[in-house]
Amino acid sequence: MFYKTTTQFKLVKKGKPYHFSRNPNIKKRKMPTYKLRGIDVDFPFEAYDCQLVYMEKVIDALQKRCNALLESPTGTGKTLCLLCATLAWRKSLGGFSTGSSQRKSEFHGSQSDVGPSESQSSNHPTIVYTSRTHSQLRQVVQELRRSNYRPKMVVLGSREQLCIHEDVSLLRGKAQTNACRFLCRKRQKRSCTHFSRVADYMKSNPHIGDEPVDIEDLVNIGRKYGPCPYYVARELHKTVDILFAPYNYLIDREYRGSLNFEWHNSILIFDEAHNLESICADAASFDLSSGLLTACISEAKHCVDLAVGRREESNDKSGNPDNFAILRALLLKLQKRIDEVPIESKELGFTKPGPYIYELLADLNITHETASKLIEIIEDATVLLEEDKKHDAKGNGCRLEIIGNILKSIYRDKGNGHADSYRVHVQETEANATEVFKGKSSRILSWWCFNPGIAMQEFSERGVGSIILTSGTLSPLDSFAQEFKLDFPIQLENPHVISSNQIWAGVVPLGPSGRPFNSSFRFRDSPEYKQELGNAIVNFARIVPDGLLVFFPSYYLLDQCISCWKNMGNTNSSTIWERICKFKKPVIEPRQSSLFPMAIEDYMTKLKDTSTSGAVFFAVCRGKVSEGLDFADHAGRAVVITGMPFATRTDPKVRLKREYLDLQAQSPREGCKMIKLLSGEEWYNQQASRAVNQSVGRVIRHRHDYGAIIFCDERFAQSSRQSQISVWIQPHIKCYSKFGDAVFTLTRFFRDGGSRTPAKPELADQKTLDLSPSSTKPVPDEIKTAQALDESYTEKLSVLSTSMDLPHSKHKLSSLLDVKSSNNSSHLRDIPPANLSCFTPCMDLKKLKRSSDPMSKEKKLLITGRGKMQYQNHDVIGLTGHLPSDKQQSKEQQLCSMKKHKALLIEHDKSSNVNASDAQRSVPRDLPFTDDGDAEVDAKFLNHKKNDVRGSAEQLGAEETRGSAFLIQVKEKLSPAEYKDFVGYMKEIKSKVINIGNPLQCIVELFSGSERLHLLERFKDYVPARYRSLYEQYLETSKRNA
Repeated sequence: MFYKTTTQFKLVKKGKPYHFSRNPNIKKRKMPTYKLRGIDVDFPFEAYDCQLVYMEKVIDALQKRCNALLESPTGTGKTLCLLCATLAWRKSLGGFSTGSSQRKSEFHGSQSDVGPSESQSSNHPTIVYTSRTHSQLRQVVQELRRSNYRPKMVVLGSREQLCIHEDVSLLRGKAQTNACRFLCRKRQKRSCTHFSRVADYMKSNPHIGDEPVDIEDLVNIGRKYGPCPYYVARELHKTVDILFAPYNYLIDREYRGSLNFEWHNSILIFDEAHNLESICADAASFDLSSGLLTACISEAKHCVDLAVGRREESNDKSGNPDNFAILRALLLKLQKRIDEVPIESKELGFTKPGPYIYELLADLNITHETASKLIEIIEDATVLLEEDKKHDAKGNGCRLEIIGNILKSIYRDKGNGHADSYRVHVQETEANATEVFKGKSSRILSWWCFNPGIAMQEFSERGVGSIILTSGTLSPLDSFAQEFKLDFPIQLENPHVISSNQIWAGVVPLGPSGRPFNSSFRFRDSPEYKQELGNAIVNFARIVPDGLLVFFPSYYLLDQCISCWKNMGNTNSSTIWERICKFKKPVIEPRQSSLFPMAIEDYMTKLKDTSTSGAVFFAVCRGKVSEGLDFADHAGRAVVITGMPFATRTDPKVRLKREYLDLQAQSPREGCKMIKLLSGEEWYNQQASRAVNQSVGRVIRHRHDYGAIIFCDERFAQSSRQSQISVWIQPHIKCYSKFGDAVFTLTRFFRDGGSRTPAKPELADQKTLDLSPSSTKPVPDEIKTAQALDESYTEKLSVLSTSMDLPHSKHKLSSLLDVKSSNNSSHLRDIPPANLSCFTPCMDLKKLKRSSDPMSKEKKLLITGRGKMQYQNHDVIGLTGHLPSDKQQSKEQQLCSMKKHKALLIEHDKSSNVNASDAQRSVPRDLPFTDDGDAEVDAKFLNHKKNDVRGSAEQLGAEETRGSAFLIQVKEKLSPAEYKDFVGYMKEIKSKVINIGNPLQCIVELFSGSERLHLLERFKDYVPARYRSLYEQYLETSKRNA
């Protein structure tokens, strides 16, 4: 259950300056409390067992001052659990900082963003909560608002995000930083008015940060009341209990040096940490291409011209042209030195140990002593270039700034102690047209870091209390501890909050024709493999409703398969691609990042198209689709993994990384003897498994979601491969020896989709949990009221839902009938491959809800059919006979009608009582359907049966009959497409969407027009009471427009 929160602070104008105060009319709401390891943890709702275990692990790590690796699947409330557990532990040490009690430091102007902290020291540790992006941090702040905890907090952002100065906000990078610092110095003429208002605002609003504020809130405060949002945040972060920031504020040394809080005993939390290894390594590495170096040389020449021009025009001596000339000469010499490096093999390139970079630069007279002076010249050049109007008009960033960052990375800590973790590599690349014309080769100088633990080791040296890494897809965990070279004694791989009937996970090693699936280099280029995979995807596209995600190991294989499917086919039959498009409209992940938003929009548009059963997104593991996107509910009902996404072994960076790890494992250092070191081969396999886990995590995004995970590669059948899949998935994985068996169970899984409800997973070991007295507190009155309101409108809607089929997904499935044939065995007979089963029988399915009569033991099931159908000399068989139901609480009835005047009567039960409203609420569905019918009756019997059904309506409640009659009128007035939309909107209302105004407004638009106004009036009876006033507003507006 999720509760809507109200902002608990307000800005009050009391003359000048403006004041920030709490809203006294809002009280903290009561929440369930759980005692975990002696700590009382307030949680916004009744916690699942896995959530309690997660919070217990967090508190355990904090109490023991040790590090933790915690994996909890998406949808298990990981972020909220992390916040509540951490803040509960922090609160147990002493009260949170509030108001002026913590504001003893004075505002120190522009120097507050660098240098050591001058703020007061606190005996309590600071919590630093980081995530990958600001959009993710925005969601974290929203979760904090839902909790009862109100620590003093702030979200750090860059000047680019927070600056509101009219001119400075238009700049970027170092130029923006320098311009900001220049205007913030104490000068009488040119000064920043926003900066000058910070001190007064902070004194007059000591409570700012006591309630959750996001970056947008700070910007709004600045625009409305004047103070600079950037320096408000910088001043706040000295005294907060919890600090929110992106990863790079901790990983990047320059950002890290600007943070002014006590590092000793502080708590560092890295949320969404599944890519933290590569982020740490990449942040410490660089690639310098010939093209980039040429651009830097051009910029240095431009700086010389600008400096000379300024001296001649205004006697401006701020930039020395001689310095810029020296810079240009050094860059030219570096370019020549790189071109002279001997490369014997284009595939292997030129490789040297990390310290070789100092030898290379020493030839240019660049050492630790001269590098600092060179960095100063580069900083002057970047300011000069950004101020130049002509350069700014081009819209290009300053490339010289990259050279400055490279020198800072190389000569940090005087270059001691970290160079052994690097490799110098020079490789040739494809030359562009200009380089070819000049007879030059294109090369890249790289300095690659292969030890992502460098940053983490610096945290340990600063005396950090605990480092917590958490994500939904950390598995396999071993590589994290080994790569970071840190000990993580607290580890957790949590189960999901979903129940077993919400997930289908299977290894499908063979295709429809019995050929094995194996995407390795040996088999991937064979036409047989591509054809077999394509035919399998045709089957999955036919079976899976709504959204289907198909992940390939690489862009190469994706392009090759799609090209093959478009061309592979006989003259008298459709191609594989055409058959896929028959069931689902395709979208292909683009290589260019700029085109990706358009691809997502295209996918969502095609997903809403009712002419097919959904859309299919062809994507790549480690690509843009696999990272950070939420394909919840119908957007992603199944994910297909077509192979193991191993990195290219011959890639220089991969090859050198493996060699580095093997060397480390053979001769471990003193500090690493207690940690099992990772070999190159182990790292290589674990990286592929983590990419699989990341792709698989796109489906089943919350506790009410359900979906299928299909592994189409025989290597996934190996226990060693399955052991590296996320732990919550492993118990559900089944290996199918025949493709037909997998199709059979997958069809049954989606047939039962609408009746699933999540269940609490039971955990075997909960000895560490103390859920005594405090965990059994009564539900607060306000929560009970909300629950009562929810129940009341659910009852109202049940009048409509009992008269209408509200499918769990809006698109149709194929082969869904749960019929019991007398001559069917429990084992599925051979299924025709996709190229033999691509037909669409024209049938309408009317599905009746389960009978509410517990006394009825046997019922009749009326089904239409074609008897045996022939397709290319192949008997099409019924795929859904003898399908056992997961729950036998009640028998299911299904009523089917045909466009032909024939029907099929199957004795399912003996009782012939059929609910009247069931017949009236039947919604036509065009479903592919085959059966082995052995008896036929005339359509007149069907009509007679319908009359009998309607005749029993007197036994129903008046409300249900009225709802049925209303739906009949709705179907008469709406087109099939509009009625389908109406069903979807009703489903959203019934599922208690947070923003219920959207479906209500859509329904009002559907019923707009003079001929439908009576439907608009009548529908008001089925609107929840608390939203009726909103609906009446829509109603009045629609009447006026009509």
